[in-house]
Amino acid sequence: MFYEEVFKKLGEKKVRYAVAGGIALVLHGIVRFTADLDIIMELSRDNLEKFITCINELGFKPRVPVNAVDFIDPEMRKQWIEEKGMKVLTFYHPQRQINQIDVFVNEPLKFDDIEKEIAWIKAKDITIPVVSIAHLKMLKTISGRPQDIADIEAIDELGKMEGQNDAR
Repeated sequence: MFYEEVFKKLGEKKVRYAVAGGIALVLHGIVRFTADLDIIMELSRDNLEKFITCINELGFKPRVPVNAVDFIDPEMRKQWIEEKGMKVLTFYHPQRQINQIDVFVNEPLKFDDIEKEIAWIKAKDITIPVVSIAHLKMLKTISGRPQDIADIEAIDELGKMEGQNDAR
C-alpha cells in the first residue's frame, strides 16, 4: 500500500502535515472510494524542504512541468495560484502512476488551527495525523465541488448515526 510508505517517510522526517480529502474520510470511518492522497501541511521553508526530501526519496514527481523544489518558494506558489488557479500540486510515481499525492499550495485554513485538533488514527503500525471532522467539513465547504458536498452529507449522516448510538 503506497500510503503506508508515504506516512512512514513523512513521520520519519517529522513533516508537519495532516491527511485530508477522501482518505481522511475513510480513516474517520466513512466509506468512500478515492485513489489519491490529499495532504495539507505547514508551509514553512523548513517543513517544505523536509517534505520535498521525502517525495524525492520515494520517487514522486510533480504531475505538471515544474521543479519540485519550487514548491518551497512562497512567491512561486502565489504565482501558480494567481496565474494557473492551482489549489493543489499533484505528485505521482512514474512507475505507479495511479499513486498520487495532492498537496495544498496554500492554507485554506490555518495549519496551526488544524494541527491543534488533529485526529491521530492508528492503522497497522502507523499513527496518522488526520484532519478533524470539523476541519474536514470546513475544507469540503470551501472547495464546494459536487463530491465535496456529498462528502459533507456523509459526514453529517455519520454524526447522526453516532448520536443515535450514544443515546442507547
